[in-house]
Amino acid sequence: MEILKIENVSLRYQTDEAETEALRDVNLTIDEGEFVAIIGPSGCGKTTILTLISGLMKPTAGTIYLDGKVIDKPVGDIGYMLQRDHLFAWRTILSNALLGLELQKKKTPETIEYTTALIDKYGLGDFKKAYPRQLSGGMRQRAALIRTLAYRPKILLLDEPFSALDYQTRLSVCDDVHNIIKSEKKTALLVTHDISEAISLADRIIVLSARPATVKSVYTPQIEGTPLRRREHESFSRWFDVIYKDVST
Repeated sequence: MEILKIENVSLRYQTDEAETEALRDVNLTIDEGEFVAIIGPSGCGKTTILTLISGLMKPTAGTIYLDGKVIDKPVGDIGYMLQRDHLFAWRTILSNALLGLELQKKKTPETIEYTTALIDKYGLGDFKKAYPRQLSGGMRQRAALIRTLAYRPKILLLDEPFSALDYQTRLSVCDDVHNIIKSEKKTALLVTHDISEAISLADRIIVLSARPATVKSVYTPQIEGTPLRRREHESFSRWFDVIYKDVST
């Protein structure tokens, strides 16, 4: 069932020097439970699309729908996970995980219980009272994802959430995040510049053109398994070559 629809979306913005066309007639749909990745040339507007979906910015033309409703302002049904975990150093892991609920005034005994259960389920149960400095980079990112899941968003927007991690940690955290998102049956839209990351994580990969960005190609690798297992699949390098050429031309 379709949960997100981007229909004929264009965006122009003004600078001191000139008007810039960032997006042109972008059309995209995402089904419930799907994990979709967006890649494209540097500066093509990948993160801009997430900003529009989140309601923090309005398109110049076109419409974005979440569950059939027009997005024209920030809504609580959308979770946004950034490049860095942004955990507050003075709050415990449990307290950090509850922050979104506090901001949305949804902190109740039921939501606290749900958040605590997520922390236990995904391997941070012994660190509820720990502070971010006491956790590894991968554990911090897992805590940040749990904070985002705590208020039960309908869709997760992931803006290069692994880019601040070293390569080895990144591979491990990709597995963790993919497992959590799939286990919780969440819909996710990932922006990344890493083609291998997109192939290993996503059910479907959207390639954007250079600015003004439009949807250039759509790929469905259909490789089963965890992100690490997918990287070992015989078709992985073939998919990488195909998508790399597409992004580069």
